[in-house]
Amino acid sequence: MSSSTVITNIATLVTNDPSLGDGSPLGLVQDAAVVIDGDRVVWTGESSKAPATDNRVDAGGRAVLPGFVDSHSHLVFAGDRTQEFNARMSGRSYTAGGIRTTVAATRAASDAELEANLTRYLDEALRQGTTTFETKSGYGLTVDDESRALRLAARHTDEVTYLGAHIVSPDYADDPAAYVALVTGEMLDACAPHARWIDVFCEKGAFDGDQARAILTAGKAKGLHPRIHANQLSHGPGVQLAVELDAASADHCTHLTDADVDALANSATVATLLPGAEFSTRAEWPDARRLLDAGVTVALSTDCNPGSSFTSSLPFCIALAVRDMRMTPDEAVWSATAGGAAALRRTDIGRLTPGALADLTLLDAPSHVHLAYRPGVPLVSGVWRRGVRVV
Repeated sequence: MSSSTVITNIATLVTNDPSLGDGSPLGLVQDAAVVIDGDRVVWTGESSKAPATDNRVDAGGRAVLPGFVDSHSHLVFAGDRTQEFNARMSGRSYTAGGIRTTVAATRAASDAELEANLTRYLDEALRQGTTTFETKSGYGLTVDDESRALRLAARHTDEVTYLGAHIVSPDYADDPAAYVALVTGEMLDACAPHARWIDVFCEKGAFDGDQARAILTAGKAKGLHPRIHANQLSHGPGVQLAVELDAASADHCTHLTDADVDALANSATVATLLPGAEFSTRAEWPDARRLLDAGVTVALSTDCNPGSSFTSSLPFCIALAVRDMRMTPDEAVWSATAGGAAALRRTDIGRLTPGALADLTLLDAPSHVHLAYRPGVPLVSGVWRRGVRVV
């Protein structure tokens, strides 16, 4: 039998339910409590009204918010690209070509080495409050290497994405069409059983709009739902394609026309912004303010990968989004929790209301605003995942 626990004496509780508390999108409740039974939240509200439970945890006047939802990461890889980063910070611009370095290291690694690396970064993210994560393949680019990446990832998360279309495999450099045929054929057949999503890097130097449409359409026919790397390095067809195919998210969204913004605003596709990539490449920041003011649903994610955004910290990304992407602290926190859930088309995470999974983050601060107010400070002092305290 499960036992119930109340977390009480919460200074500020972020529920992400505007019908609660102050009526804002964050649904802030002051002097609050949360009741957990098994792996679910069963009650939230003011501490004085909390029902009796089997166990009690005193939050000590700290803030509690939903566990962060990292809806875009690339964690199945080997090797590191320190030299590339160092050179880029010394004046060399970033291009998609660096992915090939990681492909070579990943192919050479054993399953045990890849899984040890994966769990290392997952543990790192968990300590910083991330309780749900999506991760992709994309550093194997052969049938066997892509399928093993997804098989390893599926041991640790349900949110697994097939990204055979990360770049054209070096093995097919002279015949991109043949590689697209592989990605949509034999590789897809091997990978689909291990994945929920399909993704493509729609960008100059990777895959054009027609290739991306063919890849995502083939994935949909196999039961995989689309996501897309869109409009990161330059303007292209990615965002419009995402909306056309009802992709759950268009990720990066740096170079947008008014038509792109309007298309996102009138669709169910989430714009996932990845400020770690701009920080690590000195690229132009996405204009989050423009998207939010147009009514686009925005998510924040880490894009954790060894080349262009080697951070697993959503608190860091929240601070960047507030400082450099013109988001308010409330908007950034919502986007890193409820926004990430929307990007994964999940309703059981990213909120702290009855029926949601009991994924909670306790901050050593009285308010969620401190995530941006105190950048770089390790504020996460407790994490519950599915009702179990893990940090």
